[in-house]
Amino acid sequence: MVQGSFDPRFVGVRDAFVENFAERGEKGASVCVFYRGEMVVDLWGGTRDHDERQPWERDTMANFYSAGKPIIATLLLRRLEMEGVSLDEPIISVWPEFGVHEKNRTTFRHALCHQAGVPAIRATMSDDDLWQWDVMTNALADSAPWFIAGTRHVYHTNTYGHLIGECLRRLSGVSPHDELESVASSISADLHYGVNERDLDRCAHIHLDTAASPATLPTDDGGESSMILRGYFNPPGYSSFGVVNTTQWRQAQIPSTNGHGSGRSLATFYNALLTPDRLMSHDALREAVRAQSSGPCPVLGEEVKFGLGFQPTTPRRSFGPYPGSFGHFGTGGALGMADPHSEVAIGYVMNHVIPRWQSTRNRALVDAVYAVVS
Repeated sequence: MVQGSFDPRFVGVRDAFVENFAERGEKGASVCVFYRGEMVVDLWGGTRDHDERQPWERDTMANFYSAGKPIIATLLLRRLEMEGVSLDEPIISVWPEFGVHEKNRTTFRHALCHQAGVPAIRATMSDDDLWQWDVMTNALADSAPWFIAGTRHVYHTNTYGHLIGECLRRLSGVSPHDELESVASSISADLHYGVNERDLDRCAHIHLDTAASPATLPTDDGGESSMILRGYFNPPGYSSFGVVNTTQWRQAQIPSTNGHGSGRSLATFYNALLTPDRLMSHDALREAVRAQSSGPCPVLGEEVKFGLGFQPTTPRRSFGPYPGSFGHFGTGGALGMADPHSEVAIGYVMNHVIPRWQSTRNRALVDAVYAVVS
């Protein structure tokens, strides 16, 4: 059921991965670990289709949800650094249309750490709109903010990808899809926003309970509950409910939510971040992974810390035992993380989506890694 390779020192990771299938409800998944720059675990197993008959293969990809937020953030951070643009420059310096409704002082830093004030689109959108980049970014730009940028943070569950992605597009002149294809190719990472037609057959079927999707969208009354629900379900498929296994979803560019790749590709990305100047400078990375904003978040329902696209490790959302580790979980448990102290990078994706980010499955894998390196 489980295939791949592992350094004998990390047999505990293999054992935990096997136990995930035997005891923790795993259907199909892949996990990869780098240690001191060397790939020491590369495993995959289970099934990748709806009927659970086709085996998960070495190059099978899965939708990894919010584990893709640091990737789009990294693409923007790289581009800002390349162009010599400050994090504290207003977004309107590259995207003038965003400045309406008194959003003209919103900065790239605000956007990257969930302080931009647009966690939801005001106008009611359809799933036909979701597949069209310009329609979505225009609607986001035209939305009145739910709060003044910089005064608080609210997790931009889905709008994050269009917000950061359009800033990137305005700076680079190319789409998030094209920028990621170029950067990912340079580090040999199989990562995609918008899966190419030739790769669609490699996508795993996502087993997702759609019962959480509301039948109708509540009226925009300006309140917190309206903001939260619209952030999740405007357009109705923004969080992938009802559309996750469609070709339209897989080929769309929704960088906050529909990134596709393998455990190996996420681990490769984080290993590249640990290599100075490979994806961004040491100073830029240090700024990106430190806590930029702390406090209660009404979307996540708890006290949280946000970096610039990354989440610093906290007791509640832990990326191992050492301060300074960073990464991001995705809905259902997908995980990408790095730990500069131990020189560890981990990637994990799966197709059985269960509630929340952390799970017994990803926790077992991370604990097994640190049983060796701590």
